[in-house]
Amino acid sequence: MRHVERVVVLALDGVYPFELGIPSRILGAADGRYSVLTCTVEGRPVRTNADFSITVEHGPEVLATADTVIVAPVSPSLVTAELPDEVAAALALIRPEARIVSICTGAFVLAAAGLLDGRTATTHWHLADTFRRMFPHLALDPDVLFVDDDRILTSAGAASGVDVCLHLVRKDHGSELANTVARRCVVPPFRDGGQAQYIEQPVPEAGAASTSATRAWALEHLDEPLTLADLAAHARMSLRTFARRFHDEVGLSPGRWLIQQRVARARHLLEASDLSVDQIAARIGFATGASLRQHLHAAIGVSPQAYRRTFQAAR
Repeated sequence: MRHVERVVVLALDGVYPFELGIPSRILGAADGRYSVLTCTVEGRPVRTNADFSITVEHGPEVLATADTVIVAPVSPSLVTAELPDEVAAALALIRPEARIVSICTGAFVLAAAGLLDGRTATTHWHLADTFRRMFPHLALDPDVLFVDDDRILTSAGAASGVDVCLHLVRKDHGSELANTVARRCVVPPFRDGGQAQYIEQPVPEAGAASTSATRAWALEHLDEPLTLADLAAHARMSLRTFARRFHDEVGLSPGRWLIQQRVARARHLLEASDLSVDQIAARIGFATGASLRQHLHAAIGVSPQAYRRTFQAAR
């Protein structure tokens, strides 16, 4: 029988209702791979940071049964450097081997519990200074969407909760299911954890040309040796204007974005096809199999063969 991962989402007082619902919506669309429960530290209703409270079915005892625990964010005005006794007691129920994920200010809860000691973490970029003041001994990277540090994952604000949940699906079950979940939920299928949190111009100014059409074109031509000049010519912009506008809209340079897309395509082909490493490299625009090996190892720390074996075994 297929293992069903039990995910328990912890709702604290002042929780953001949007982010609280993300795990159930994303993981619940993964063809029954996850069972998602929501709990509070006392099993009682909690106030949200909106104009309503929520009632859940479970108390803290379900944390002891979780394979993965997700700490939903709370209003920044409620974060503290020390945990209330009831929150500390609830977190103490989590099994040592369980995976723990935070969304936005949930990282403050993990930090106060000592779960981020010796690790790198992230939180919403706007709260980076507050985090550093409260936890000066911790390594914080406020520029990324999420950080996967072994069994502890931290993510930035709002929509990055979607990104980290899709990352869990991709990590557990491969990119094909993650892409299916993204389509079902009508969200972007892949935003790498290292992508910038803060994008200068996510929506182009009125009258300004966007690079979105060129990005779509590039995805259809990944097998070609695309250069910055090729991309700028397709967008009908100068090199300087295109590079600046691309970074403003995506938060990455065109070159780094292309590498991310090629690695994502390589992962899918390694999971879903029997093509050799050299054949995959040719299909996605890496000059050689060695180049693919180098970029894949830099992105996820494993070789193509090891990655393929992992997902073949899972299937």
